[in-house]
Amino acid sequence: MSSSEDEITRLFRIRRTVIQMLKDRGYLVGDFELNMTRSQFVSKYGENVKREDLVINKAKRNDSSDQIFVFFPEEQKVGVKTMKTYTNRMKSENVFRAILVVQQNLTAFAKTCINEIAAKFHLEVFQVLYLSTKLYR
Repeated sequence: MSSSEDEITRLFRIRRTVIQMLKDRGYLVGDFELNMTRSQFVSKYGENVKREDLVINKAKRNDSSDQIFVFFPEEQKVGVKTMKTYTNRMKSENVFRAILVVQQNLTAFAKTCINEIAAKFHLEVFQVLYLSTKLYR
């Protein structure tokens, strides 16, 4: 079963926006990533785009040890289990910043988890709103 055309377009645009934001924040982003077309996106990620395949890891232009992850959780509503998976990955790779691109609000427990780990990890949560296709085409 392939992802709907609207969902592919939506994920393509979300990823492109995140890539641009990372560049604006001083992370090392290639021109090929900024200029990726929708058809190149489909060639790279396939017709069955999995959000987990969209994970991004970038380093700052002037400090390769200062890195960030961008995670795209599959779950509609992200909970503590997913948060622990991401923070374990971050810890194992010595990355202390991340952005979660979520589909809905986090669970209350996941929000508490973010507050508890704030001393060690800096996590930002971006919630992607489902807008009518007509609004963002």
